[in-house]
Amino acid sequence: MKTSYLIIVILALALVFTTYKLVAGSGKSEPTSGESDGISGATAKMATETAYKAIMTRTSVRSYSDKAVSDEAVDSLLRAAMAAPTAMNLRPWQFVVIRDRSILDSIASNCRNISMAKEAQLAIAVCGDLDIAAKDAGREYWIQDCSAATENLLVAANAMGLGAVWCGIYPMTDRVEFISNLLNLPSNYIPLNIIPIGYPSAATTPKDKYDASRIHTDRFQADNK
Repeated sequence: MKTSYLIIVILALALVFTTYKLVAGSGKSEPTSGESDGISGATAKMATETAYKAIMTRTSVRSYSDKAVSDEAVDSLLRAAMAAPTAMNLRPWQFVVIRDRSILDSIASNCRNISMAKEAQLAIAVCGDLDIAAKDAGREYWIQDCSAATENLLVAANAMGLGAVWCGIYPMTDRVEFISNLLNLPSNYIPLNIIPIGYPSAATTPKDKYDASRIHTDRFQADNK
C-alpha cells in the first residue's frame, strides 16, 4: 500500500515537472494584442468583448429602483467620464453630483424632459467650463469634449449594471438659466446636460440603431449608389 502511494506521488511530481519544462522551453510566441502591457491575449479579448457589449447594450433608462448607488460607483463613473478624448487636452468639464432629494425633485418638477429625476438615486450635471475651454474659433469644442465625457459615463453606467439617461440642457436658454440658478453655477459654467442615475426598475432592451444607408466610402454618394 505504501509502495503504491509512493509511486503515485513520484508520477505526479514527474508530470508537474514535465509540464513546466514543456511550457518554459517552448519559446514565447509573438505577443497578441495587450500582451506587451502584461495582459494576456485571452484577457485582452475578453476586455474587448466586454467593452463592445457595454456599448451595444446601452440604452436610455428612465425608471429606477430604490437601491442605493454607492459613492464608489459614482467615483468610477466620473473616472470613466474624464478618460474621454478632449481637444488639446484642455478637459473643459466640470461635474456636479446631485444627491439632495429636494434638488432632484425640483429638477423633475421644473424640467419636463428630466421628470425621471424624481425616481433617480442621484444625477450628474455635466458642465462646460469656459475659463478652461479653447479660445476664439475653438471655443465651442467644449461641447464635443463634454459630450464625449457624457457618453463614456453612460457606457460605464451600463457596464456597472446601472441605468442612466442623457437629458439635454444646453442650448435651451430657459433650461440653462434654471439649472444654473438651482445649482448655483459660476457664470463661466454652462450645463450641457443632466444625467439621472439609478439601478433599473425593470429589464431594458436596447434599440438597434445601425443603418447601412448612413455609411459612405471616400465621398458622399446620394442613395449610396
